[in-house]
Amino acid sequence: MYTVEFTQQAEKDLLALEKSVARRIAEKITFLSNNINQIIPEGLSGRFKGKYKLRVGHWRIVYGTNHPKETITIFAVDHRSRIYKQDI
Repeated sequence: MYTVEFTQQAEKDLLALEKSVARRIAEKITFLSNNINQIIPEGLSGRFKGKYKLRVGHWRIVYGTNHPKETITIFAVDHRSRIYKQDI
């Protein structure tokens, strides 16, 4: 199981969501931390190079991994129409 860290932006994003959406996203992040080695990450490009995305319906989670430290950093959580416009 990997440790999950949130940036200030990610915390702000999660707090702004409806509770039902935030719960689904939290469940997906927990699943990711428990199954990190079984998931094929979807890499991002451009200014998000080196980061990955998870899909939860119309919502996206942008994250990074540090395998030696066994940590996952959540950078942002937002609707798919807005997530890639953020400065992360």
